Amino acid sequence: MNNPFPYSDTNKRYHTQSYYLKKRFGCKVMKISLNCGFTCPNIDGTKGTGGCTYCLEGSGEFAGSPALSVTEQFEAVKRAMNRKWSEGLYIPYFQAGTNTYGSAEKIRSMTEEALGLENVAGIAISTRPDCISDSVLDVLADLSDRTYLTVELGLQTVHDKTAAGINRCHTYGDFLNCCERLFKRNINVCVHLINGLPGESFDMMLTSAREMSRLPLHSIKLHLLHILRGTVMGEQYLRGEITPLTLEEYVHIVCEQIKLFPPELIIQRVTGDGGRDVLLAPEWSLKKFTVMNEIDKTFAREGSYQGINYQK
Repeated sequence: MNNPFPYSDTNKRYHTQSYYLKKRFGCKVMKISLNCGFTCPNIDGTKGTGGCTYCLEGSGEFAGSPALSVTEQFEAVKRAMNRKWSEGLYIPYFQAGTNTYGSAEKIRSMTEEALGLENVAGIAISTRPDCISDSVLDVLADLSDRTYLTVELGLQTVHDKTAAGINRCHTYGDFLNCCERLFKRNINVCVHLINGLPGESFDMMLTSAREMSRLPLHSIKLHLLHILRGTVMGEQYLRGEITPLTLEEYVHIVCEQIKLFPPELIIQRVTGDGGRDVLLAPEWSLKKFTVMNEIDKTFAREGSYQGINYQK
C-alpha cells in the first residue's frame, strides 16, 4: 500500500477517529450513545421554539431511552455491540439533546455514573456553544483532568445568515467565545459542520472548514444535510424550496475541506446517518459505505490527502 498520509495504517488518507483511538488505547474503542432527557434552548422557548429546521425532535435520534439510567442504557448497547466485537473499550457518548443545558449537579452525576462503568476509556458530551455555564465548565475541566474527555460543539456553519435561516439561535461569535473558554481549561473540542445547508455555496462551505483549520481543535465531524419528514426543512423540500447535494457534489466538498485541515486533526465523521423511515432526501445517503469509498477513491486518484492545502 502506497499511502503518503502519515496518520493511517489503512488506505484512508485522513486522520480517522478509529486510527487515533487504537493508537491511544491499543485496542478497539466504541462509542455508546446515551439519552439523558436534555432539551434545547431553541426548543423550550429560552431562545426560540421548534428547534433547528432540519432537526426532528432534538438531536441524537439513535441514542437510548431517557426512561433508563445511564448504566442501563450503556449495558443494553454494550450487549448489542459485543455481538459484533468481542472485546474493547467504550466511550459513553451523551448525544441526545444539549447535554450541558442543565445544572452542574446533573452533569456531574451523569458523567460520574458513566465514568464508573467497566472498561470505559473516556467521555464524549454533545452540546451547543451557548450552553456551557461557568459552573458546568468547572465540572468539565475536572472531568478532563481525570479522563479522556471530548466536548462536541454543534456549529454547523460559520455563516450567521445561514445559522439564522435554520433557527440555530446562536452566532459564530458565541461559538468562538465558547471555544476560547474550553481551550483555556485544556478541554478537547470536537466541532460539527453540516454540508448542504440551504443557500450555502461551495465556497461558503470551504470557508467554514478553513475557519476551523485555524483553531486548535481536537477533532471534527462533517455531516451531510439530511432532509427528514416532519421537520420544517422537510416541508420546505416538499414545496421545492431546497435542492439537496448530489453524491458527486458532496464527495468533492468533503475532500476539499479535508485538504484544508491540519494533518493531525481527527476526522470523526465524513458523512452521517439519517433514519430510513423518515428520510426524504438525499436517498443516496443511505449508502454510507459508498460515500466513504468514493472519498477514498477521490483522494487516491488525485494523489492527495488531509492537510495537503493546509496553511498555518
